[in-house]
Amino acid sequence: MTTARLSDIAAQAGVSEATVSRVLNGKANVSAATRQTVLAALDVLGYERPTRLRQRSAGLIGLITPELSNPIFPALAQVIEQVLSRHGYTPVLCTQTPGGSTEDELVEMLVDRGVAGIVFVSGLHADSTADHDRYARLAGRGVPFVLINGYSEKIDAPFISPDDRAAMWMAVQHLAELGHERIGLAVGQRRYVPVLRKIEGFTAALREVLGYTREEAEESVRHTLFSVEGGHAAAGALLDKGCTAIVCGSDMMALGAIRAVRQRGLAVPQDVSVVGFDDSPLIAFTEPPLTTVRQPVEAMATAAVDALLEEVGGNAVQRGEFTFQPELVMRGSTGARAR
Repeated sequence: MTTARLSDIAAQAGVSEATVSRVLNGKANVSAATRQTVLAALDVLGYERPTRLRQRSAGLIGLITPELSNPIFPALAQVIEQVLSRHGYTPVLCTQTPGGSTEDELVEMLVDRGVAGIVFVSGLHADSTADHDRYARLAGRGVPFVLINGYSEKIDAPFISPDDRAAMWMAVQHLAELGHERIGLAVGQRRYVPVLRKIEGFTAALREVLGYTREEAEESVRHTLFSVEGGHAAAGALLDKGCTAIVCGSDMMALGAIRAVRQRGLAVPQDVSVVGFDDSPLIAFTEPPLTTVRQPVEAMATAAVDALLEEVGGNAVQRGEFTFQPELVMRGSTGARAR
């Protein structure tokens, strides 16, 4: 540790270099709070903690997510890993990729490695057609788990979800206030619980806010893939129906929708307004910046870890679903309907 680095750490921690030196050399007569402040300064400046000062891991926690190409999943994973690390646990990130390991194979691998618990993000628990007995079998093996995004009353575990119905209601209300009457929804396959809830919220809002019939509301929904390409295809079909505004089930889909609008020589938001869902990192920097419904990632990830670690500690957490309120973030991709 060079003197320059000692001074950097001292400045960052707001303590003397002598104090930094005492902490790094494991000497006594330093308060626990000061020790933590110095170690936090090391972390912030990107220095490795000396081996003898590293906390022994309290155990491994598995984290199973879908592919990381959609930025909302790395965003969730990052917060989950940070919270686990604060509690002294070592996260083991497992990503499902097309053609790669299945969720069941990843679970087997994690259980074989002796994980203390598992966090599932948008897994088979979100698929209403999947066999949910696999989770009962996992519980039977004594492995606690928590499930994010997706709900099944057949699974006895804590669930963490954003309020998908409220999210769609916010989007429709916002667009209706801008004068839009023909609003479409581009969303994933109906078998996923978050998709079903988005459809329920969207169609209910069209009926109550804009006076649609049930049939008209249902016809304003297009099912597609949760991807840029999927959003592009669904937006094309909705533009053919005369929609002047499109709500999307993810930010990636919204980027595809904007591309579809521009391919027709139209502009966002002058001709067509587009709303995303997630508020994933970097989405504020698109052109135009995307209006979207923000998933409360920080609150959801923290609640998931807290619930899991209570279970790991032998304290049963309330079963069922904890629902978190999303937030409409208005940016440049929505505007008044062109007259």
